[in-house]
Amino acid sequence: MTTVKGPGIFLAQFMGDVAPFNSLESICKWAKSIGFVGVQIPSWDSRLIDLQKAAESKTYCDELKGIVNSCGLEITELSTHLQGQLVAVNPAYDALFDGFAPEAYRNNPKARTEWAVQQLKYAAIASKNLGLNAHATFSGALLWHTVYPWPQRPAGLVETGFNELAKRWLPILNHFDEHGVDLCYEIHPGEDLHDGISYEMFLEKVNNHKRACLLYDPSHFVLQCLDYLTYIDHYHERIKMFHVKDAEFNPTGKQGVYGGYQNWIDRAGRFRSLGDGQVDFKSIFSKLAAYNYKGWAVMEWECAIKHPEDGAKEGSVFIKDHIIRVTERAFDDFANTGSDEKFNRTVLGLD
Repeated sequence: MTTVKGPGIFLAQFMGDVAPFNSLESICKWAKSIGFVGVQIPSWDSRLIDLQKAAESKTYCDELKGIVNSCGLEITELSTHLQGQLVAVNPAYDALFDGFAPEAYRNNPKARTEWAVQQLKYAAIASKNLGLNAHATFSGALLWHTVYPWPQRPAGLVETGFNELAKRWLPILNHFDEHGVDLCYEIHPGEDLHDGISYEMFLEKVNNHKRACLLYDPSHFVLQCLDYLTYIDHYHERIKMFHVKDAEFNPTGKQGVYGGYQNWIDRAGRFRSLGDGQVDFKSIFSKLAAYNYKGWAVMEWECAIKHPEDGAKEGSVFIKDHIIRVTERAFDDFANTGSDEKFNRTVLGLD
């Protein structure tokens, strides 16, 4: 068993134009002041990291680590959620997702995809240069608009979609393998990898690639009415990252999983600050410790009600209180009578 590392915080939702949220050093000092010991860095935010430079310069990476370490923190992982999304985009979403790419690549899906793939490759090298062994991303989606199909899906559509998804990701996975980094897909609505079955379909297409791992976030499973505890039993060997995020699902006679086109505050399913939702984190932390999860517990704040700074302050304490310092001995060791092969055979009546 292993004691989970943490608490960490994903910085994406906290960055802004006003101090202390507008630079790496200042936000790290803030994170440390409220109890965090690790930061997960969104690689698309140039105020935090120059991803290409991090891939090309070990010296630059040492400087980044130096800034973070001087604040009393560690870098937990890098994230390419936005770039990963652009590896596979159905044309129906081109206009909406163009904003995730630099202006030079907009209105040009082929160039945008090539840019996204290169970003992932930079991320693999940058992670290695920073001494990290796991990386967070999204899978992108070619099929999401058919998830609840009407009219019915044409025969073979899903097979074609997953073949193409695997074709795009396999070279990236191989690149991550070359640099010794696990690529962790956040299983998420809006992605073709949105539950266990879709992940397994992808895994088969990439030949069970050892780097095709998972970022576990139970909040997305609450909103899908999926058993997020049994999910750990199925996939614990592939879970290399953990977003600690809470959620609640309160269906009514008027609204269910799909949310009725409402804003987050008015949806039946919504994300909440840690401790304010329905996720059974005690069981989650117990399972991860028992299954020897060696990574970080990283808070991701997404709440339609509570102020983010309050959510962060409460979140660091929440994670710290849930991390289980695993035992190094059995509780009944005091009653150990000792044994050897001869004694064991006597107990079994074999001598």
